[in-house]
Amino acid sequence: MQRAKRRIATALSAIAGSLLLSLPLSASTAHAASHDPIVFVHGLSSDSSSWNTWISDFEADGYSSSELYAISYDWTKSNVTTASTLSSYIQSVLSKTGASKVDLVVHSMGALNSRYYLKNLGGTSYVDDFVSVAGVNHGTSVASLCGWLYTSCKEMTTGSSFLTALNSGDETPGSVSYAAYWSDCDAAIDPDTSAELSGATNVDVGCISHTDMNDDYGVYQQVRNFIS
Repeated sequence: MQRAKRRIATALSAIAGSLLLSLPLSASTAHAASHDPIVFVHGLSSDSSSWNTWISDFEADGYSSSELYAISYDWTKSNVTTASTLSSYIQSVLSKTGASKVDLVVHSMGALNSRYYLKNLGGTSYVDDFVSVAGVNHGTSVASLCGWLYTSCKEMTTGSSFLTALNSGDETPGSVSYAAYWSDCDAAIDPDTSAELSGATNVDVGCISHTDMNDDYGVYQQVRNFIS
């Protein structure tokens, strides 16, 4: 009788083991294998398509299309208006994915509306990593060429009231991890070091043009490694 019971127990154990192997990954395991959704924010005179190359690179490195989101917005409007649009967009991404936070990867003027969102609209509660790529974080003299035409461009002008308020106090608020990648021959940002952020991991990537910064594979690799 005891031998029969042992045989039955052994058989049941084997069956249970087989069933466990055939079951889908548990929620905790599946979550560990996923990433924070990435929200990409373009700059002046651009749109979401400016991120197509990097989105393809992220997908090649294991991200799913449901983890990658590039927003388009009216870049002629104030960065304050765009920050509100971005806030709503990020909430929709969180709702869609079930994630608690996103990573923000931004280019050029995208750094300004994104940082306004972080500083003034509670964004630090919903962002894990923030990456500024050729961000106009402290303004550029080049903005004087279009500042008379667009509010957004006027706000990028060195010493503007918008930038003065944005950069007052802590430039990297909250528990967000910040990085700023900048080029030492960026004709759109004058001076080049304007792209740096106090309190961030600041990286000079060498001589890469402003428009190539968020299309360059070497910069992509550094950004990917930072948010990973």
